[in-house]
Amino acid sequence: MNYAVSACLMGVNCKYNGGNNANVKIIAFLKDRPHLTVCPEIAGGLPVPRACCEIVNGRILNTDKEDVTDAFIRGAEKEVQRLLDEKVDLVILQPRSPSCGKGRIYDGTFQGKLKDGDGVFVQLCKKQGIEVWNCDEFLEKRIGFLK
Repeated sequence: MNYAVSACLMGVNCKYNGGNNANVKIIAFLKDRPHLTVCPEIAGGLPVPRACCEIVNGRILNTDKEDVTDAFIRGAEKEVQRLLDEKVDLVILQPRSPSCGKGRIYDGTFQGKLKDGDGVFVQLCKKQGIEVWNCDEFLEKRIGFLK
């Protein structure tokens, strides 16, 4: 099986605040397995660090009220094409993100509240039939690291 994983989960400093979400369990699981790291936001040309972004009424805005939807879509399209080119079977992503969030994302108020929904990258992956998991559900349901 070929995997792809959010770069931030692998310790790459690509988050909006310049940090990462390194997950030692995901890193250990993928250590000897073929995988790609992905960051649709970087692929779309957004800098590190950058203003925090959330989906607001179908558009992606940052805390400075700039509309960065085009960059998010451009990056998601590039990364999805890469997954297809590399024949990736399953993608493990960072929860809650406006790009990589699956099932629950920030609600657009910039107050840390969540709502049901998927990030832009997840939506495009699903349209292409690529299996997508957030890292928490993957650890719990696919490999039983959480209980």
